[in-house]
Amino acid sequence: MQESAYLLGQVFNGFSVASLFILAALGLALSFGLMRVINMAHGEMLMLGGYLAYMTLQVVPGPLGILAAMPVAFLGAAILGGILEWSVIHRLSARPLDTLLATWGVSLVLQQAARNMFGAIGVEVVAPTWLNHTVSVDSGFFKGLDLPFTRIFILIVAALVLGGIALVLNKTRLGLYVRAVNQDRPTAAAMGVNARRIDLLVFALGTGVAGLAGVILALLGPVTPTVGQSYIVPAFLVVILGGLGSLVGTTIVSIIIGLFTALIEIFVDVSVAQVLLLVFVILFIQIRPQGVISIRTRALEG
Repeated sequence: MQESAYLLGQVFNGFSVASLFILAALGLALSFGLMRVINMAHGEMLMLGGYLAYMTLQVVPGPLGILAAMPVAFLGAAILGGILEWSVIHRLSARPLDTLLATWGVSLVLQQAARNMFGAIGVEVVAPTWLNHTVSVDSGFFKGLDLPFTRIFILIVAALVLGGIALVLNKTRLGLYVRAVNQDRPTAAAMGVNARRIDLLVFALGTGVAGLAGVILALLGPVTPTVGQSYIVPAFLVVILGGLGSLVGTTIVSIIIGLFTALIEIFVDVSVAQVLLLVFVILFIQIRPQGVISIRTRALEG
């Protein structure tokens, strides 16, 4: 493989990793941006999406099974997220520490429930045959470059989800209400916006996206009761560095971290790359603690 092909392959891997971070962090960015709530059970929504994909494929086998699993996982995680918001989060929203501890307890309960239902080892979601291909370059400047269809599919899904959420927030009445509540909750409520309903819908949307991310992760490895824990910390880092509640910042930081991780692995092994990434994050926070995109709202100022 030529050096140019290897470099381009690493850049592609960086964008692929970034797309996973985007899907995992979007829900957190939505819920924190609107409600200032830290949901420690967010990783279990990814886990739920993976298990729903596994069960859907038992009912709908074949090449279209994974496409059927995506809306099922989205709706399942969104419904569970709505129940969690209604039963726990909005009752504790004025006490952030209690919310954090409560959602952490929910995450432990969901992990144990998954162990009881599916076992501790985990289950495997088999990718359809149309994803088991690669785009190969056999000649020219990038000779030897191989791009797996699975990674391309992940990039497409992340782009569609990001574009869909941006469209909802910027072009629909729901998005107008969300932006109003985010900027000034008391004034929006005084003008007739049902802030309570907006909280519920946005939280459910965020957990639904996490469930969709779980389907994508299931294509890359087995679904286990703790699979979400592997992505929850990077997702929190992405949200913090992006600027709390900023979808644009979340996207930018996901790409930065994805490319940083992929390119630094050209020179060092994976473990050293993780250490360097942590150093990069610490330095970035020291230089720009408000994140890439600074969000100013009355909720944050209060």
